[in-house]
Amino acid sequence: MAQEEEELVKTSPRGSPARRKRPAVPVWGESSAVIALYHSGVLADIAITLGILGFFYGLTQVSQEWTGILRPTVVIDLSLRSLPRYTFFSLIRGLAAYGVSLGFTIVYGYWAAKDRLAEKLLIPILDILQSIPVLGFMPGLVLALVSLFPASNTGLELACIVMIFTGQAWNMTFSFYNSLKSVPQYLQEAGTVYHFGWWQRLTQIEMPYSAVSLIWNSMMSMAGGWFFLMVTETFQLGSRDFRLPGIGSYMSVAVDSGDTKAMIGAVVAMILMIVALDQLLWHPLVVWAQKFRIEDTTQEEAMESSFLDLLRHSHILRGVGVIGASMLRTFRKSAVQAPPLSGAKGADNAASSDSAEHAQKHPVAGILISRLAFVLLAAGLVVALLQVVRLLASVSGAEWVHLVQSDLLTLARVTAALLLGTAWAVPLGIRIGLSPRLSRIMQPVVQVAASFPAPMLFPAVILILTSLNITIGVGSIVLMLLGTQWYILFNVIAGAQAIPSDLKEAAANYHFAPHQRFWSLYVPAVFPYLVTGWVTAAGGAWNASIVAETVTFRGSTLTARGIGAVISNAAFSARFGELSGAILIMALTVVLINRFVWRPLYTLASTRYNLSK
Repeated sequence: MAQEEEELVKTSPRGSPARRKRPAVPVWGESSAVIALYHSGVLADIAITLGILGFFYGLTQVSQEWTGILRPTVVIDLSLRSLPRYTFFSLIRGLAAYGVSLGFTIVYGYWAAKDRLAEKLLIPILDILQSIPVLGFMPGLVLALVSLFPASNTGLELACIVMIFTGQAWNMTFSFYNSLKSVPQYLQEAGTVYHFGWWQRLTQIEMPYSAVSLIWNSMMSMAGGWFFLMVTETFQLGSRDFRLPGIGSYMSVAVDSGDTKAMIGAVVAMILMIVALDQLLWHPLVVWAQKFRIEDTTQEEAMESSFLDLLRHSHILRGVGVIGASMLRTFRKSAVQAPPLSGAKGADNAASSDSAEHAQKHPVAGILISRLAFVLLAAGLVVALLQVVRLLASVSGAEWVHLVQSDLLTLARVTAALLLGTAWAVPLGIRIGLSPRLSRIMQPVVQVAASFPAPMLFPAVILILTSLNITIGVGSIVLMLLGTQWYILFNVIAGAQAIPSDLKEAAANYHFAPHQRFWSLYVPAVFPYLVTGWVTAAGGAWNASIVAETVTFRGSTLTARGIGAVISNAAFSARFGELSGAILIMALTVVLINRFVWRPLYTLASTRYNLSK
């Protein structure tokens, strides 16, 4: 036991020792019986079995809700005993949306990074999509899916999941795309030397290199999905009420009715759900992903996760891992690897001996798949554009002028929110990312702060702003900031964690002053991640404008002039022509910003501030 409790000393390639502590006993007890069960894997197997049984019981409840008869109005029970059930419903929707978002991220991000022709269309589309508010998607999607499933709640549930997806996917996709474009040259050359095909490059080089950033952005994406939970679970379109039982609708009804007890209960339930998700999913993933860090030295202090240590002793997971590895080996032997896409660099044209022979026989297979998808996407955009043009015919010239003026006002607020968020998130994010101990402490705190639906805080913030005689036009900047600053913080933390230890050791050896380290090492090192944070934060700010520029306070509606207020009012009043015009103006603004601001910054980040060049 003493041997397990002592520090393990590892020596880096440069000879500098890196001390790591491995916990000898579980944190929840020192009993010899508990320790024996822990190391034998019995505790892990019991926990996994109970978790699976509880999860499947919850799924039966969810399936009953999905297949239930579509009700004109859902009555939300504000008693505290209903909170666990509502919280679980929202959790399942969020996890389902995350699964869709992850699949979309890998496919879309890989396609954009590897096909140069498609990249010219895919990235602007992605930038536009992440900036279109949730209410821009919701009316048409809800009506379409409800019409497909008129007799059950399935359509409404699918619509809610897709709405949560629109708050998650874009941030993750930008992060993955940026990581693929920033893979160090020496890793690409290693793939060439070992004759890796496209699948081997993706799974053994590109996905591991992207892991840290993707996991941190996944956490932020889940937070973005929770931000609009009150909107997605409680949606009104004209006289029709589309409401689903969940913690978001529970919060909304509690706020509308002024039930303080229910509001406090909803806050506690939300915090418990976020903390549990962090400790059981995100923190173990962050710890696991540390093995993919690229550096010549090891961390001075290792990150730890008690839950991950528990799972590593499980016989059930070990058996599943053996079966999965066997199936993967069988797949690799039987699968025929397709050739890379046309936009891949020369290094991507290398393949293993079998795949190289196949590529010679079918050299255009990968190109044809990409081009076919590109044509289908372009055709879909043309059809959508024609529908939008039809709706825009009802918008008058005076309304267009009003929309442009409103858009410029919202643009000013978005810019101000980005500047304020950057001012505090960069130094704090670097500080958290550089310290594994501080990261372990602050990660749940940041998760709760980022994931908590900010609209719940709006009444309190508005009360403070009103007491300071600050108008809603200026105060909406603060409300936007509540939903955008976390994108910057999470990306900066991920960037700081990815700084190689040898660079930090070099700064220490040359006796850099704190301000020299900050401006000469830390800021340049996290700059590629910061650009991603800016892009996603800007999209989040545009999204947040729909709830920040129109706020209900003490029975009255406070409205700031801006494009977000126009979209919010048009969506709830079912004025689809005005709604389409507002979204079009916003999309054009985003395209121009992408062309003249974000694209040059991405180029700068991938050249001058790329640590591999």
